[in-house]
Amino acid sequence: MRGSSLATRLFLSATAWVVVILLITGVILSSVYRNATERAFDRRLNLYLRTLIAEVATPDEPPEQQFQSLGEPLFELPLSGWYWQIVRTDEKAETKASRSLWDKKLPKLEDIGAELTPAGIRLGYVNGPEGQDLRVVERPVDLGADGKFLVSVAGDASEIFDEIRAFDYYLGGTFAALGIVLLLTTIFQVRFGLAPLKRISESIADIRSGRAERLEGQFPVEIAPLARETNALIDANREIVERARTHVGNLAHAIKTPLSVIVNEASAHTVDPFASKVLEQAFVMRDQVAHHLERARIAARVTIVGTVTEVAPAIEALRRTMEKIHRDRAVTIAVKADPQAKFRGERQDLEEMAGNLVDNACKWASSQVSIEVRAESPAEPGTGPRLRIIVDDDGRGLSAAERAQVSRRGQRLDESKPGSGLGLSIVVDLAGLYGGSLALGDAPIGGLRAELVLPGI
Repeated sequence: MRGSSLATRLFLSATAWVVVILLITGVILSSVYRNATERAFDRRLNLYLRTLIAEVATPDEPPEQQFQSLGEPLFELPLSGWYWQIVRTDEKAETKASRSLWDKKLPKLEDIGAELTPAGIRLGYVNGPEGQDLRVVERPVDLGADGKFLVSVAGDASEIFDEIRAFDYYLGGTFAALGIVLLLTTIFQVRFGLAPLKRISESIADIRSGRAERLEGQFPVEIAPLARETNALIDANREIVERARTHVGNLAHAIKTPLSVIVNEASAHTVDPFASKVLEQAFVMRDQVAHHLERARIAARVTIVGTVTEVAPAIEALRRTMEKIHRDRAVTIAVKADPQAKFRGERQDLEEMAGNLVDNACKWASSQVSIEVRAESPAEPGTGPRLRIIVDDDGRGLSAAERAQVSRRGQRLDESKPGSGLGLSIVVDLAGLYGGSLALGDAPIGGLRAELVLPGI
């Protein structure tokens, strides 16, 4: 059952309990009905038994009229399944039996180990003539000087079994119908009862994907505290992110101001080797501080839940900006963007990553740069949609070793090109924080291809 939904587990658990309860109840009711049927049958047999004992105790009637008061025609029908038998157990050893018994004899319950009840009778089942199942009641009678007798009455037990079988049949049908009704009721209750949890799950998914900012709507009183606490958690997360941004900005200002003073003082004494060295290291410190502050700023921003950016407008704005920046090189930038593509993150982060890639491509391109944006479905179950941004240029391209080098922070292949060497490393770091990646390869138009993969929606 691992990995199954809560609704499935509740339904299976309820089904198991319903089946167990119905089975136990059915067995108990069947047993109670069997006992009740046997008791009713035994009362009938006991009535005949007492009548026979009365006949034995008053033998004054003529033989042809004896035992006529039973009033049961089946005792006259041969091998009908209804029999009586009177056996004298003293020295005379006489036997009288119903006409239905024909020339057969009833087995003695005493011989099969049946014990006397407190009422002085024995009860049990035996095999009668013609292999019939008989329910027998017998009683020893001591009339003193008139003799000792064993009086037995047997009835066809198929009446008991047929009654029980019919009851079990109707009981099974009734319980089957009741079980189906209970299971349908359980399905309805599970679906209806868990519907608010499903709404909360869908609302949280909307928040993560950026379609909503909070859990909205009315929830049952049992679920409302969960919705309130979830909204409070989202608000607390945003407050933490905002505080982190403020601290990062304050730290940037506190560090950059002293560095600017150092750079200005060292620039005034460039003829001094010591001042030149200080100026060189100050520039390195400034780049390093800018890089790590940028990482801290990005990490804080990535934790915001529910931010979504339209990709096509951002890329189009980036194209216009880059064409203006690099118009002296006459580089043509072609864009092919899926209008449905969306980035699960902030626009300024998308612009920073794509901007670094496009700016780098424009610096190295001979005449053209191509930007393609694709929205891709989940590659595997459990993964989300992906956004793929491909930037190609027709420059000289890079070897495998050069590709590995330019991805490291501060590494530049050509010092004549402007920049600090931090662009691609920032893209790699930022993409990694979003759960994405950057891959460099060969472009079909002859230069370098940069493939940026990011979470989509």
